[in-house]
Amino acid sequence: MTMISTSLRPSLQLNAPFSLFLPPNHIGFPNGSLRFRKIWKHSMCLSLKTVNPVVGDGVLRINGKEALTGVPENVIVTPSVDTSAFLGAVSDEKSCRHVFKLGVLHLSEGGTPARFLIIDDGWQDTANEFQKEGEPCVEGSQFGARLLSIKENNKFRRTSKGDADEGPSDLKDFVTSIKRTFGLKYVYMWHALMGYWGGLHPNAPGTKKYNPKLVYPVQSLGIQTNIRDISMDSMEKYGVGMIDPAKIFEFYDDLHRYLDSQNVDGVKVDVQSLMETLGMGFGGRVSLTRQFHEALENSISRNFRDNSIICCMAHNTDSVYSSKVSAVTRASDDYYPKNKMSQTLHIAAVAFNSIFLGEVMVPDWDMFYSLHDSAEFHAAARAVGGCGVYVSDKPGHHDFEVLKKLVLPDGSLLRAKYPGRPTRDCLFNDPVMDGKSLLKIWNLNTLTGVIGVFNCQGAGTWPCTTTVPKNQNNAHPEESCLTERVSPVDIEFLDKVAGKNWTGACAIFSFNGGSLSTLPKNRSFNVSLKVLECEIFTVSPIRSYNQTVQFAPIGLTEMYNSGGAVESMDFTGNSSNCQLNIKGKGPGPFGAYSSTKPAFCTVNSKEVEFEFDNRDCFLTVIVPQKTNFWEIAIHFKS
Repeated sequence: MTMISTSLRPSLQLNAPFSLFLPPNHIGFPNGSLRFRKIWKHSMCLSLKTVNPVVGDGVLRINGKEALTGVPENVIVTPSVDTSAFLGAVSDEKSCRHVFKLGVLHLSEGGTPARFLIIDDGWQDTANEFQKEGEPCVEGSQFGARLLSIKENNKFRRTSKGDADEGPSDLKDFVTSIKRTFGLKYVYMWHALMGYWGGLHPNAPGTKKYNPKLVYPVQSLGIQTNIRDISMDSMEKYGVGMIDPAKIFEFYDDLHRYLDSQNVDGVKVDVQSLMETLGMGFGGRVSLTRQFHEALENSISRNFRDNSIICCMAHNTDSVYSSKVSAVTRASDDYYPKNKMSQTLHIAAVAFNSIFLGEVMVPDWDMFYSLHDSAEFHAAARAVGGCGVYVSDKPGHHDFEVLKKLVLPDGSLLRAKYPGRPTRDCLFNDPVMDGKSLLKIWNLNTLTGVIGVFNCQGAGTWPCTTTVPKNQNNAHPEESCLTERVSPVDIEFLDKVAGKNWTGACAIFSFNGGSLSTLPKNRSFNVSLKVLECEIFTVSPIRSYNQTVQFAPIGLTEMYNSGGAVESMDFTGNSSNCQLNIKGKGPGPFGAYSSTKPAFCTVNSKEVEFEFDNRDCFLTVIVPQKTNFWEIAIHFKS
């Protein structure tokens, strides 16, 4: 679940459907005359511990922090008491209904607003006969719980008139409220392929229409000898209320139509591999899986826009080959923040799984904690993974310095174009247990390549591995340091983004080192990392534009995937007077390799200062804050 924490929560509604009538005020005019008129105002209360509100230059600042931007001139703020202030708008017109635009609300204190939220397991109406209230928790019993209806449980709706002022009235009220409050664009809900872990309750009034029947999964010997999973073991023990295959589309259609009516945008469908354990008596696992997936995808297409589904626990080949429309699938095991041994395994596994899954779907690298010992390791991997980025932080527990390297102030990502996959020379190495190999993951942006290097050795072992290689230093993994060669040719298809005017050399920017160097495409350099350390290199082909100008954009140098900010570049002029026009997105320092010092630079047609280091030909231009999209023009004169 993606959580948002704020230190400043103004209580206001941007479209005000009513007005307050206040006493007449006198207005001065340039000719010195005075006129009296009524000013119609709508005001809202901002409740804080201490308030010092100021409106100026289109910005509302409270206690020095920006709360609203793009504030119109007719918006005013008036302190009330120490803990509140009135925010209002004035109008010359008398009306029974005024709609005022107050500005753009900022509700993220770290400047990395979330736009997408998954409400995970826990919202559904379920019952668990294997866990009695007041008794000690039975491990695994949660996977025996069954669905009672397609609607939300009591946590998401009011059950009596007595608590009418507390919490949302229903799921729609809750979803609509969090979208409005936090500026969310999408809200997805979790559910299992069979409705819930334990399927549907066979005798509940809300599920009887789907003819559920209690069946007991049978895991194959191959699964059991590879890895034991508590969820599958528990479902095998407690049984699953299986939906009648003839009723499966009706169930999905009812569920998704209801969620759509509640302002939900899509679903994350988990426990998909369960189907391969239920084929006996239903025509076999292949036929059964195909039938369920066809019904699922037909329902998604009917009820949600944009193919809004994330598949999960769907690595079995039957699920992959039956998913003809679904575009996103989890490519990893769960993220286990408390399991130190699993952090390196997570990154290595998802990268290698993406070799296959990346040809069929967009791999999902799962959530992570931004405030964690391994946060940088996970964040860097997702920056090169070409995947969506979401965190499961507790409210108030965030490392915004990590998040700011992934997320722009408008909530968007500098997302690489393809699934991140291991480089060719890593394919037959074991970056987790051979004690000598680093993991290299490559990807492409529009005009650059990117490669992440990770030391996944010494901190974990693959499942079902009983012995550890002698050359693996597990005694003091934090002290072990491994070295690997990195080259531009590690990035597949780099020549496709380089274009015809590529010189054959590359500008290479080290994110952690903050350094720029140049290298012929067939040469390599050494990278040395300790366990759970990583480095990201932006590799930008150096293009020749005339006899004097050779240039390679790096992008926003404070972002992990800096090259993801650059969307296009073109050259105009002649050998004596020319310019490069670069379009992109996001604020912050923009860096590039330039063989020649520019005469001057502009950002969105406004001349700005720049820095140029003659030693490494590193050009830096600052894109102002609050600039979502920009065009940088770099002018050269001979």
